Amino acid sequence: MAPIDLPPEKLIAEVIEYSRKLQAGAEHLCTAGGLASEAIPTGVSPREAIYREDKLTLYRYLPDVASNPVSDSVSDPGSNPVPLLIVYALVNRPYMADLQEDRSTIKGLLASGQPVYLIDWGYPDGADRFLTLDDYINGYIDRCVDRLRERHQVERINLLGICQGGTMSLCYTALHQPKVRNLITMVTPVDFQTPDNMLSAWVRHLDVDLLVDVQGNIPGDFLNWTFLALKPFTLAGQKYVQLVDILEDQAQVENFLRMEKWIFDSPAQAGEAFRQFIKQFYQQNGLIRGEVILGEQPVKLNKITCPLLNIYGEQDHLVPPDASRALKGQTGSTDYSELAFPGGHIGIYVSGKAQALIPPSIGRWLDER
Repeated sequence: MAPIDLPPEKLIAEVIEYSRKLQAGAEHLCTAGGLASEAIPTGVSPREAIYREDKLTLYRYLPDVASNPVSDSVSDPGSNPVPLLIVYALVNRPYMADLQEDRSTIKGLLASGQPVYLIDWGYPDGADRFLTLDDYINGYIDRCVDRLRERHQVERINLLGICQGGTMSLCYTALHQPKVRNLITMVTPVDFQTPDNMLSAWVRHLDVDLLVDVQGNIPGDFLNWTFLALKPFTLAGQKYVQLVDILEDQAQVENFLRMEKWIFDSPAQAGEAFRQFIKQFYQQNGLIRGEVILGEQPVKLNKITCPLLNIYGEQDHLVPPDASRALKGQTGSTDYSELAFPGGHIGIYVSGKAQALIPPSIGRWLDER
Protein backbone atom coordinates (compact mmCIF):
# COMPACT_ATOMS: atom_id res chain seq x y z
CA MET A 1 0.00 0.00 0.00
CA ALA A 2 1.44 3.33 -1.07
CA PRO A 3 1.99 5.92 1.69
CA ILE A 4 -0.46 8.81 1.88
CA ASP A 5 1.04 11.92 0.32
CA LEU A 6 -0.20 14.64 2.66
CA PRO A 7 2.27 17.49 3.18
CA PRO A 8 2.22 18.93 6.71
CA GLU A 9 1.37 22.42 5.46
CA LYS A 10 -1.71 21.07 3.65
CA LEU A 11 -2.83 19.17 6.72
CA ILE A 12 -2.44 22.29 8.87
CA ALA A 13 -4.41 24.37 6.35
CA GLU A 14 -7.26 21.84 6.37
CA VAL A 15 -7.42 21.79 10.16
CA ILE A 16 -7.51 25.59 10.29
CA GLU A 17 -10.27 25.74 7.66
CA TYR A 18 -12.26 23.04 9.46
CA SER A 19 -11.99 24.95 12.73
CA ARG A 20 -13.09 28.16 11.04
CA LYS A 21 -16.19 26.45 9.62
CA LEU A 22 -17.06 25.01 13.02
CA GLN A 23 -16.79 28.44 14.64
CA ALA A 24 -18.98 30.07 11.99
CA GLY A 25 -21.42 27.19 12.25
CA ALA A 26 -21.71 27.52 16.01
CA GLU A 27 -22.66 31.16 15.56
CA HIS A 28 -25.32 30.29 12.98
CA LEU A 29 -26.73 27.54 15.17
CA CYS A 30 -27.04 30.02 18.03
CA THR A 31 -28.59 32.62 15.71
CA ALA A 32 -31.14 30.02 14.70
CA GLY A 33 -32.63 30.61 18.14
CA GLY A 34 -33.12 27.10 19.36
CA LEU A 35 -34.26 25.66 16.05
CA ALA A 36 -33.62 22.20 17.50
CA SER A 37 -36.70 22.64 19.68
CA GLU A 38 -40.31 23.72 19.39
CA ALA A 39 -39.13 26.95 17.71
CA ILE A 40 -38.80 25.10 14.40
CA PRO A 41 -41.97 25.73 12.36
CA THR A 42 -44.03 22.66 11.51
CA GLY A 43 -45.59 23.75 8.25
CA VAL A 44 -45.74 27.13 6.53
CA SER A 45 -49.08 27.36 4.70
CA PRO A 46 -52.05 29.07 6.40
CA ARG A 47 -54.71 26.57 7.43
CA GLU A 48 -57.81 26.22 9.55
CA ALA A 49 -59.15 23.26 11.51
CA ILE A 50 -62.63 22.30 10.27
CA TYR A 51 -63.13 19.05 12.19
CA ARG A 52 -61.68 17.34 15.25
CA GLU A 53 -62.17 13.90 16.69
CA ASP A 54 -60.02 12.31 19.40
CA LYS A 55 -56.39 13.03 18.38
CA LEU A 56 -57.33 13.73 14.75
CA THR A 57 -57.61 17.19 13.20
CA LEU A 58 -58.89 17.79 9.67
CA TYR A 59 -57.29 20.92 8.19
CA ARG A 60 -58.28 23.05 5.27
CA TYR A 61 -55.37 24.87 3.62
CA LEU A 62 -56.14 28.42 2.59
CA PRO A 63 -55.43 29.60 -0.96
CA ASP A 64 -53.08 32.52 -1.52
CA VAL A 65 -55.10 35.65 -0.70
CA ALA A 66 -52.83 37.80 -2.86
CA SER A 67 -53.74 35.83 -5.97
CA ASN A 68 -57.34 35.12 -4.96
CA PRO A 69 -59.13 37.78 -2.87
CA VAL A 70 -62.10 35.49 -2.14
CA SER A 71 -59.98 32.68 -0.72
CA ASP A 72 -62.11 32.43 2.42
CA SER A 73 -64.90 30.77 0.45
CA VAL A 74 -65.28 26.99 0.51
CA SER A 75 -64.77 26.59 -3.23
CA ASP A 76 -62.91 29.41 -4.95
CA PRO A 77 -63.80 30.55 -8.48
CA GLY A 78 -61.43 29.07 -11.02
CA SER A 79 -60.42 26.19 -8.79
CA ASN A 80 -61.29 22.52 -9.02
CA PRO A 81 -64.74 22.16 -7.39
CA VAL A 82 -63.83 18.73 -6.02
CA PRO A 83 -61.92 18.81 -2.71
CA LEU A 84 -58.61 16.96 -2.42
CA LEU A 85 -58.06 15.10 0.86
CA ILE A 86 -54.49 14.15 1.78
CA VAL A 87 -54.11 11.02 3.91
CA TYR A 88 -50.62 10.91 5.40
CA ALA A 89 -48.87 7.96 7.04
CA LEU A 90 -49.38 7.18 10.71
CA VAL A 91 -45.63 6.76 11.27
CA ASN A 92 -44.50 10.34 10.56
CA ARG A 93 -45.83 13.88 10.88
CA PRO A 94 -47.52 15.37 7.80
CA TYR A 95 -45.69 18.71 7.76
CA MET A 96 -43.10 17.12 5.48
CA ALA A 97 -45.59 17.98 2.72
CA ASP A 98 -45.42 21.66 3.78
CA LEU A 99 -41.89 21.94 5.14
CA GLN A 100 -40.96 25.48 4.05
CA GLU A 101 -41.94 28.15 1.54
CA ASP A 102 -39.90 26.78 -1.36
CA ARG A 103 -40.36 23.12 -0.39
CA SER A 104 -44.07 22.57 -0.06
CA THR A 105 -46.14 20.03 -1.95
CA ILE A 106 -49.24 21.60 -0.42
CA LYS A 107 -48.40 25.08 -1.71
CA GLY A 108 -47.87 23.58 -5.16
CA LEU A 109 -51.25 21.86 -5.05
CA LEU A 110 -52.95 25.09 -3.95
CA ALA A 111 -51.22 26.93 -6.79
CA SER A 112 -52.61 24.36 -9.22
CA GLY A 113 -56.14 25.25 -8.13
CA GLN A 114 -56.92 22.31 -5.82
CA PRO A 115 -58.95 22.79 -2.62
CA VAL A 116 -56.56 21.01 -0.25
CA TYR A 117 -57.45 19.28 3.01
CA LEU A 118 -55.24 17.09 5.19
CA ILE A 119 -55.76 14.63 8.03
CA ASP A 120 -53.36 15.23 10.91
CA TRP A 121 -53.41 12.07 13.05
CA GLY A 122 -51.85 13.77 16.07
CA TYR A 123 -49.93 11.83 18.73
CA PRO A 124 -51.57 8.61 19.96
CA ASP A 125 -51.33 7.87 23.68
CA GLY A 126 -52.44 5.12 26.03
CA ALA A 127 -56.11 5.81 25.32
CA ASP A 128 -55.52 4.78 21.70
CA ARG A 129 -53.87 1.45 22.49
CA PHE A 130 -56.72 -0.63 21.04
CA LEU A 131 -57.48 1.41 17.92
CA THR A 132 -57.56 -0.86 14.87
CA LEU A 133 -57.01 -0.26 11.17
CA ASP A 134 -60.77 -0.53 10.82
CA ASP A 135 -61.11 2.41 13.23
CA TYR A 136 -58.66 4.47 11.16
CA ILE A 137 -59.95 3.58 7.69
CA ASN A 138 -63.67 2.85 8.04
CA GLY A 139 -63.95 5.24 10.96
CA TYR A 140 -61.77 8.35 10.92
CA ILE A 141 -61.07 8.57 7.18
CA ASP A 142 -64.68 7.85 6.27
CA ARG A 143 -66.00 10.55 8.59
CA CYS A 144 -63.51 13.08 7.19
CA VAL A 145 -64.59 12.18 3.65
CA ASP A 146 -68.25 12.67 4.62
CA ARG A 147 -67.43 16.08 6.11
CA LEU A 148 -65.91 17.20 2.81
CA ARG A 149 -68.73 15.74 0.73
CA GLU A 150 -71.20 17.72 2.81
CA ARG A 151 -69.06 20.86 2.90
CA HIS A 152 -68.60 20.98 -0.88
CA GLN A 153 -71.95 19.44 -1.78
CA VAL A 154 -70.39 16.68 -3.88
CA GLU A 155 -70.97 12.95 -3.96
CA ARG A 156 -67.31 12.07 -4.43
CA ILE A 157 -63.99 13.63 -3.42
CA ASN A 158 -60.40 13.31 -4.66
CA LEU A 159 -58.03 11.35 -2.44
CA LEU A 160 -54.23 11.62 -2.21
CA GLY A 161 -52.55 8.96 -0.05
CA ILE A 162 -48.88 9.30 0.91
CA CYS A 163 -46.71 6.30 1.86
CA GLN A 164 -48.62 4.22 4.43
CA GLY A 165 -51.45 6.71 3.95
CA GLY A 166 -51.55 5.61 0.31
CA THR A 167 -52.01 1.99 1.37
CA MET A 168 -54.82 3.07 3.69
CA SER A 169 -56.34 5.12 0.84
CA LEU A 170 -56.31 2.07 -1.43
CA CYS A 171 -58.13 0.12 1.25
CA TYR A 172 -60.60 2.94 1.81
CA THR A 173 -61.36 3.32 -1.90
CA ALA A 174 -61.80 -0.43 -2.34
CA LEU A 175 -64.41 -0.38 0.44
CA HIS A 176 -66.01 2.99 -0.36
CA GLN A 177 -65.58 3.46 -4.11
CA PRO A 178 -68.82 5.50 -4.54
CA LYS A 179 -67.29 8.28 -2.38
CA VAL A 180 -63.99 8.63 -4.32
CA ARG A 181 -63.81 10.38 -7.68
CA ASN A 182 -60.04 10.15 -8.30
CA LEU A 183 -57.30 8.42 -6.33
CA ILE A 184 -53.61 9.36 -6.20
CA THR A 185 -51.06 7.19 -4.44
CA MET A 186 -47.61 8.56 -3.67
CA VAL A 187 -44.60 6.38 -2.68
CA THR A 188 -47.15 3.77 -1.66
CA PRO A 189 -46.32 0.11 -0.97
CA VAL A 190 -48.63 -2.41 -2.62
CA ASP A 191 -46.48 -5.51 -2.88
CA PHE A 192 -44.82 -5.70 0.53
CA GLN A 193 -42.48 -8.57 -0.31
CA THR A 194 -40.46 -7.51 -3.33
CA PRO A 195 -36.89 -8.92 -3.24
CA ASP A 196 -35.26 -5.49 -2.84
CA ASN A 197 -37.35 -4.43 0.16
CA MET A 198 -34.92 -4.54 3.11
CA LEU A 199 -37.48 -3.20 5.58
CA SER A 200 -39.87 -5.99 4.65
CA ALA A 201 -37.14 -8.61 5.00
CA TRP A 202 -36.58 -7.48 8.59
CA VAL A 203 -40.22 -7.03 9.56
CA ARG A 204 -41.32 -10.43 8.27
CA HIS A 205 -39.32 -12.04 11.08
CA LEU A 206 -40.65 -9.75 13.81
CA ASP A 207 -42.66 -11.32 16.65
CA VAL A 208 -45.21 -8.52 16.50
CA ASP A 209 -47.57 -10.18 18.97
CA LEU A 210 -44.88 -10.26 21.65
CA LEU A 211 -43.84 -6.67 20.85
CA VAL A 212 -47.36 -5.24 21.09
CA ASP A 213 -48.39 -7.36 24.08
CA VAL A 214 -45.36 -6.07 26.02
CA GLN A 215 -45.18 -2.48 24.73
CA GLY A 216 -48.80 -1.60 24.09
CA ASN A 217 -48.32 1.40 21.81
CA ILE A 218 -45.11 1.21 19.78
CA PRO A 219 -42.75 4.10 20.62
CA GLY A 220 -41.95 6.40 17.73
CA ASP A 221 -38.23 6.15 18.48
CA PHE A 222 -38.36 2.39 17.90
CA LEU A 223 -39.61 2.89 14.35
CA ASN A 224 -37.37 5.87 13.70
CA TRP A 225 -34.18 4.04 14.57
CA THR A 226 -35.35 1.11 12.46
CA PHE A 227 -35.67 3.41 9.44
CA LEU A 228 -32.27 4.98 10.11
CA ALA A 229 -30.68 1.53 10.36
CA LEU A 230 -31.64 0.82 6.75
CA LYS A 231 -28.88 3.25 5.65
CA PRO A 232 -26.81 3.73 8.81
CA PHE A 233 -23.70 5.26 7.24
CA THR A 234 -25.63 7.85 5.22
CA LEU A 235 -28.42 8.66 7.68
CA ALA A 236 -26.64 8.35 11.01
CA GLY A 237 -23.10 9.47 10.19
CA GLN A 238 -22.28 10.93 6.81
CA LYS A 239 -24.86 13.72 6.86
CA TYR A 240 -23.43 15.09 10.12
CA VAL A 241 -19.91 15.08 8.72
CA GLN A 242 -21.18 16.90 5.63
CA LEU A 243 -23.01 19.39 7.83
CA VAL A 244 -19.69 21.18 8.39
CA ASP A 245 -19.66 22.19 4.72
CA ILE A 246 -22.97 24.10 5.01
CA LEU A 247 -22.54 25.62 8.46
CA GLU A 248 -21.55 29.00 7.01
CA ASP A 249 -24.89 29.31 5.20
CA GLN A 250 -27.63 30.33 7.63
CA ALA A 251 -30.44 29.28 5.28
CA GLN A 252 -28.95 25.83 4.72
CA VAL A 253 -28.45 25.35 8.46
CA GLU A 254 -32.11 26.14 9.09
CA ASN A 255 -33.16 23.78 6.28
CA PHE A 256 -31.06 21.02 7.83
CA LEU A 257 -32.57 21.55 11.28
CA ARG A 258 -36.12 21.55 9.92
CA MET A 259 -35.45 18.18 8.34
CA GLU A 260 -33.85 16.89 11.53
CA LYS A 261 -36.89 17.90 13.56
CA TRP A 262 -39.21 16.05 11.20
CA ILE A 263 -37.05 12.92 11.23
CA PHE A 264 -37.09 12.69 15.03
CA ASP A 265 -40.67 13.93 15.51
CA SER A 266 -42.09 10.41 15.42
CA PRO A 267 -45.52 9.67 16.93
CA ALA A 268 -46.16 6.46 18.80
CA GLN A 269 -48.21 3.85 16.96
CA ALA A 270 -51.52 2.53 18.30
CA GLY A 271 -50.66 -1.02 19.30
CA GLU A 272 -53.49 -2.97 17.65
CA ALA A 273 -53.32 -1.01 14.39
CA PHE A 274 -49.56 -1.60 14.28
CA ARG A 275 -50.06 -5.33 14.92
CA GLN A 276 -52.60 -5.59 12.09
CA PHE A 277 -50.52 -3.60 9.63
CA ILE A 278 -47.38 -5.67 10.20
CA LYS A 279 -49.24 -8.98 10.04
CA GLN A 280 -51.68 -8.41 7.20
CA PHE A 281 -49.54 -6.25 4.96
CA TYR A 282 -45.87 -7.07 5.56
CA GLN A 283 -45.92 -10.63 6.84
CA GLN A 284 -48.89 -11.97 4.85
CA ASN A 285 -48.63 -9.56 1.88
CA GLY A 286 -52.39 -9.48 2.06
CA LEU A 287 -53.09 -6.32 0.04
CA ILE A 288 -51.89 -7.61 -3.31
CA ARG A 289 -53.29 -11.08 -2.54
CA GLY A 290 -56.74 -9.74 -1.70
CA GLU A 291 -56.58 -11.18 1.82
CA VAL A 292 -56.70 -8.06 4.00
CA ILE A 293 -59.75 -7.97 6.28
CA LEU A 294 -60.98 -4.71 7.82
CA GLY A 295 -64.04 -4.80 10.05
CA GLU A 296 -64.98 -8.21 8.64
CA GLN A 297 -64.85 -6.76 5.11
CA PRO A 298 -62.35 -8.14 2.57
CA VAL A 299 -60.26 -5.51 0.78
CA LYS A 300 -60.17 -6.31 -2.94
CA LEU A 301 -58.17 -3.93 -5.13
CA ASN A 302 -60.29 -4.86 -8.15
CA LYS A 303 -63.17 -2.99 -6.48
CA ILE A 304 -61.33 0.26 -7.28
CA THR A 305 -62.77 1.57 -10.54
CA CYS A 306 -62.01 5.30 -10.37
CA PRO A 307 -59.10 6.95 -12.26
CA LEU A 308 -55.81 6.25 -10.48
CA LEU A 309 -52.44 8.04 -10.58
CA ASN A 310 -49.55 6.14 -8.97
CA ILE A 311 -46.42 8.20 -8.16
CA TYR A 312 -43.21 6.51 -7.03
CA GLY A 313 -39.55 7.35 -6.43
CA GLU A 314 -36.99 5.63 -8.61
CA GLN A 315 -34.40 5.70 -5.78
CA ASP A 316 -36.79 5.04 -2.91
CA HIS A 317 -35.17 2.75 -0.30
CA LEU A 318 -38.23 2.57 1.98
CA VAL A 319 -40.78 1.78 -0.73
CA PRO A 320 -38.83 0.35 -3.67
CA PRO A 321 -40.24 1.16 -7.14
CA ASP A 322 -41.37 -2.43 -7.71
CA ALA A 323 -43.36 -2.32 -4.48
CA SER A 324 -45.39 0.60 -5.87
CA ARG A 325 -45.49 -0.41 -9.54
CA ALA A 326 -47.12 -3.67 -8.48
CA LEU A 327 -50.39 -1.75 -8.37
CA LYS A 328 -50.63 -1.77 -12.16
CA GLY A 329 -53.17 -4.35 -13.31
CA GLN A 330 -54.45 -5.04 -9.78
CA THR A 331 -57.40 -2.63 -9.76
CA GLY A 332 -60.58 -2.49 -11.79
CA SER A 333 -59.73 0.98 -13.11
CA THR A 334 -59.56 1.54 -16.86
CA ASP A 335 -57.75 4.85 -16.27
CA TYR A 336 -54.45 4.01 -14.61
CA SER A 337 -51.33 6.22 -14.88
CA GLU A 338 -47.87 6.15 -13.37
CA LEU A 339 -45.46 8.99 -12.68
CA ALA A 340 -41.82 8.15 -11.90
CA PHE A 341 -39.81 10.67 -9.89
CA PRO A 342 -36.00 10.57 -10.23
CA GLY A 343 -35.33 10.63 -6.51
CA GLY A 344 -35.98 9.04 -3.15
CA HIS A 345 -38.65 8.76 -0.48
CA ILE A 346 -38.02 12.19 1.04
CA GLY A 347 -36.82 14.05 -2.05
CA ILE A 348 -40.19 13.51 -3.67
CA TYR A 349 -41.62 16.09 -1.22
CA VAL A 350 -38.83 18.62 -0.79
CA SER A 351 -36.42 18.69 -3.73
CA GLY A 352 -36.52 21.41 -6.35
CA LYS A 353 -37.21 18.82 -9.05
CA ALA A 354 -40.16 17.52 -7.08
CA GLN A 355 -41.68 20.99 -6.65
CA ALA A 356 -41.49 21.55 -10.40
CA LEU A 357 -42.87 18.14 -11.33
CA ILE A 358 -45.17 16.59 -8.73
CA PRO A 359 -47.80 19.21 -7.69
CA PRO A 360 -48.36 20.58 -11.23
CA SER A 361 -48.69 17.04 -12.60
CA ILE A 362 -51.24 16.14 -9.94
CA GLY A 363 -53.15 19.34 -10.61
CA ARG A 364 -53.32 18.75 -14.37
CA TRP A 365 -54.27 15.12 -13.91
CA LEU A 366 -57.13 16.02 -11.55
CA ASP A 367 -58.38 18.90 -13.71
CA GLU A 368 -58.54 16.63 -16.74
CA ARG A 369 -60.86 14.36 -14.79
